[in-house]
Amino acid sequence: MKTTVLTRYFGLLANYLRPERSATVLLGILVAGGIVTQLAAPQLMGRFIDLIQTGASSSGLIRVAVLFVVAALARQALAALANYVGAGVGWRATNALRVDLLHHCLNLDMAFHAAHPPGEMVERIDSDVSQLAQFFSQFVIQVLANMLLVVGVLGVLIKTDWRAGAAVAVFTLASAVAVGPLTRANATLWADHRERVADLYAFLQERMAGTEDIQACGAKGYVMRQFHRVNRAEMRQRVKAGAIGAATTHNVTELLFALGVAGALAAGAALYSAGSVTIGTVYIIYSYSAMLAAPIRHLTRQIRDLQRAGGSIERIRELMLNDTHLEQATVDDLPVPVSGLIGVPEGEPLSVEFQAVSFRYPDDARGILPDAGTEEHRPTPDGGIGQRDTEAVLKGLSFRLEPGQILGLLGRTGSGKTTIARLLLRLYSPDTGAISICGRGGHPSMDIQDIPLGVLRSRIGLVTQDVQVFRATVRDNLTLFDPTVADDRLLEEIDQLGLWSWYSSLPQGLDTRLEPGGRGLSAGEAQLLAFLRILLRDPGLVILDEASSRLDPATERLIERAVDRLVADRTAIIIAHRLSTVARADVIMILDGGIVVEQGLRERLAAEPTSHFRRLLETGMEEVLR
Repeated sequence: MKTTVLTRYFGLLANYLRPERSATVLLGILVAGGIVTQLAAPQLMGRFIDLIQTGASSSGLIRVAVLFVVAALARQALAALANYVGAGVGWRATNALRVDLLHHCLNLDMAFHAAHPPGEMVERIDSDVSQLAQFFSQFVIQVLANMLLVVGVLGVLIKTDWRAGAAVAVFTLASAVAVGPLTRANATLWADHRERVADLYAFLQERMAGTEDIQACGAKGYVMRQFHRVNRAEMRQRVKAGAIGAATTHNVTELLFALGVAGALAAGAALYSAGSVTIGTVYIIYSYSAMLAAPIRHLTRQIRDLQRAGGSIERIRELMLNDTHLEQATVDDLPVPVSGLIGVPEGEPLSVEFQAVSFRYPDDARGILPDAGTEEHRPTPDGGIGQRDTEAVLKGLSFRLEPGQILGLLGRTGSGKTTIARLLLRLYSPDTGAISICGRGGHPSMDIQDIPLGVLRSRIGLVTQDVQVFRATVRDNLTLFDPTVADDRLLEEIDQLGLWSWYSSLPQGLDTRLEPGGRGLSAGEAQLLAFLRILLRDPGLVILDEASSRLDPATERLIERAVDRLVADRTAIIIAHRLSTVARADVIMILDGGIVVEQGLRERLAAEPTSHFRRLLETGMEEVLR
């Protein structure tokens, strides 16, 4: 086993067992007691045999027999308590590790989440940590206890007869040296197996999420073939790693200790024949020699299992320590939180200014995120294919939106509309240029890089056409689990948005549980829930990213009233595919290829015969923007 793997494992172990000091000390006492009772059993049995040989009284035999039974019962009781305490320590420690991993992943950039499907992240946060739970709970019990047991057995053997003890010690050391390289041989195989398991989880998550499209398009056969391929790869790797481990480590260990027990019996017989030891001592030598097989076998298994978990340890370390560029957050938060934007009261409309902003997505986001752009190869001087180049989504974008203004943002798919929203929320950071916001009344502008993420995102509300509904109550879905929001305010906003008839139909009111993905809700109801979330936060800037593109005209009329309430006395950016959605906009901006092709007051552009927006009104969006 590589030293780095052990070092990383012990680092995790020490870090997450530190809060469990008391339970760990108790566990150590229980383990030590179990070892003492285990070592006492052969001594008592050997004493019993010698007493029989010497014709001792029945009272003496009964006394030793009772002590033997007490030692056996105590050993079982201590083992049960140790397992109970150890399991509690292990699960509390790994639960703390899960919490830290999830919190860390929620803070990682969108580039990371675009490249790692949710199924893979479930595998890494849950299954990888569960793999370590066995070690957190059993390391002291099985590894440390077995090591102490080996030392104790050898010490008692040497005290009983130094010749037998020395021979068994040399044999044990030689066996450990022989088995060690075998356990290291399949470490890479088990690490590869964990990767195949992660691939399987990712495949299942993606395909199950797309069940409706798969069934509608008749793609079940294709999906099943792909599933068999991924599942077969995981099975082959698991069988390969398990078979090699069993064929080498297990078989060699059993053979070595069979020879060891046979040698101990032969040595005991020779010593007894020479009159050096009693028959009870021969039993003690045999018993302790046979006892060594179990701890060595357990130690070998634990080392092999630790090798299997090596991939989990490495991937957890990558997540926690940001070892790779994907796990390295490029959006840095400020270490010192502040109460809000300097000089700008909460709820006040914000101005927005982009100053020569250019941005291109990381390679891993391409083909996954909308608006992520394309990639091409830069030609070499001799006409060959050179280094891969990725096209910028935004190219020197500059515009200003005054407090309280409504911007209608138009453009074809991939023109950079959604990217503007992501940059404002600092889901990504611009490659060049700056983005600043400020309030009314001459407040100084602040670069959004200088605003803590929590404060910035509390001042900007984003509504998309894909509304995330959680498996939780209506109250928790609206407040996003904020217990400080009063029910009276929730009911008032529900009534204001025209959702009272829907609310009246709920069997348990605000305590009614909703299903994930919005099952049981119409598209309009889900959209109105998203609007309610934003209204409860009272941001100064609202971004509507094609929020009504999936709605029928009747439902859209209800949504329009909600939009009017949402943008009232707020700055708003409306990203739309329908002209009716931007009818309330003060300013129109049309993007194409990451640059502004037209920008101006909506009424002026609508009246100008040669404007793109005028052509859009006359011929339709697809004709103008294709």
